[in-house]
Amino acid sequence: MSRTTISEPGDARMPNDEQNGNDGDPGQDTGGAEERGDAVGRREGLRQVLPWISLLVAAGAGALLSVGAFLGVYVRPTSDDWCALWKTRDMGVLGITSDFYRTQNGRVTNAFLTGLLYSDDMRGPKLLPAFLILTLGAGLFLLAREVLRALSLPLPVAATAAAVLVLEALLFFAGTRSYQVLLWAPATLSHTLPSVIGVWAALTGVWAARSRRPWARSVAVGSAVLLGTAVGTLSEPFVAMSGLIAAAAGVLCLPRLRLAHDRFASTWCAAWCLGLLIGSVLLFTSPGARWRRAQQPKRPLSWSELGATFQDWSRVWETIGGQWAYTGALAVGVLLGLAAALQGRRLPARGTEPGPRPSRGTILAVTVLPVPLIALGSLVAAYGLRGGYGAAGWTYARAWTSFLVPFLVALCGYGAWLGFRLGRRLVPRPAHTGAPFTDAPLPASPLTGVRPVRLLVVLVTAGAVAAASAAALVPAVRTMTTQTVTRALAWDVRDARIRAEAAAGAREVTYRPLRIGGLAEPFFTQTYARDWVAQCAARYYGVDRLRRS
Repeated sequence: MSRTTISEPGDARMPNDEQNGNDGDPGQDTGGAEERGDAVGRREGLRQVLPWISLLVAAGAGALLSVGAFLGVYVRPTSDDWCALWKTRDMGVLGITSDFYRTQNGRVTNAFLTGLLYSDDMRGPKLLPAFLILTLGAGLFLLAREVLRALSLPLPVAATAAAVLVLEALLFFAGTRSYQVLLWAPATLSHTLPSVIGVWAALTGVWAARSRRPWARSVAVGSAVLLGTAVGTLSEPFVAMSGLIAAAAGVLCLPRLRLAHDRFASTWCAAWCLGLLIGSVLLFTSPGARWRRAQQPKRPLSWSELGATFQDWSRVWETIGGQWAYTGALAVGVLLGLAAALQGRRLPARGTEPGPRPSRGTILAVTVLPVPLIALGSLVAAYGLRGGYGAAGWTYARAWTSFLVPFLVALCGYGAWLGFRLGRRLVPRPAHTGAPFTDAPLPASPLTGVRPVRLLVVLVTAGAVAAASAAALVPAVRTMTTQTVTRALAWDVRDARIRAEAAAGAREVTYRPLRIGGLAEPFFTQTYARDWVAQCAARYYGVDRLRRS
């Protein structure tokens, strides 16, 4: 008789045994099932551990950022604050904007935002650090979600939050001028805020590309021109860096390279570059910019000057490379990649058809281009700093933000790619189900089991490096906190005394400098006629002159 109708003794099989390749050995079947069950259990265990490690890293970085945001309460005027305060009070928002355009530096957007920020004395600068942290963090999180969505990958919320918070903590606290990058409003308006605007501008372009409303793309292109023009009169280093990135992205998104379905992405990038060009022309031709160039004429671009610029550029990257905490961006990227690999892939959004696969050359260009773009953008920034501030210009680390943001994002991206590849190697691939992707967890395979030890080592190492990089920032945050709070308390006492003396009719008051963050205070120079900080502080208090106490 056939085995399909009557089973012989000792030859009983489960359904589909022959289909699954089981030769009928009960012990083999049981062992395979147990092995697959153990593999699934180990994989599920690792999937549960990874979010907790990510949350631990996120908590550490988030605590540092919370301190930085809270320190805004203790921000007090120094350096350019004094001039911005009295000009906004006496001239108004439009008045200070006109003053910047005609007599200062031509940065119209910078002046307008300065007027808005200082309209209520120091309330705006006190709230600005928290605003920057929240808006930059939210923008980076949403941008990461869009990138993962474009790659048909799920969004690991905990790992993505950890990546964003670590990147922000490194940006604000790992450099040599943490106070200026986060707490000093004149610097954050010029060098930190532009990156926030750039991130959100890119998000509006992405959302418009996915929108079904016919007017959305036109509005996005028009807003790209307007925002680019505004940024063009806000920060020269960011103009160079964002222009390079947008130009490269516009070329790579041409339909023939098969990264984009149509020309909208390239059109949006061209609109952004056009806006940057318009803003730069407005800035360069302004009376204020001409006056500033006349105060410190630039040297001709000779071989010696070019060599000095390269030397400044190398010093910048030597300083950045000397801070090992930046490796935390790479490590947290590995965590993000591992989380995406362990969660598996999902189906593309409904109503969309997968486009043609980009060529290897295009993929290689996307992978490699961030390095030369960031290098070139930072070189342009070094040249501008040398022309504007002389031989010591490269030390003005507040201007590094324009290329530090893409640098940290690129590090995180490379780490995510590495983590995803490692995760795919150490976790079995899903069986072919006829669909390209699936939301289901990755199934265990009898041929390739999960390598839990290797995966756990990678996971713990990445988490430890990311946590250690955040911990390495604690001394800098503690020092900045002590200095900021101590200065604020002393400043309040001195401010109350000066105001009382001015109210009593005094025309000259004594002033003791309270320096912080490497910024200028009254009496930074021995010649009072050249002491613009002291003169602005005197006008703020309504007296004729400050005398050093």
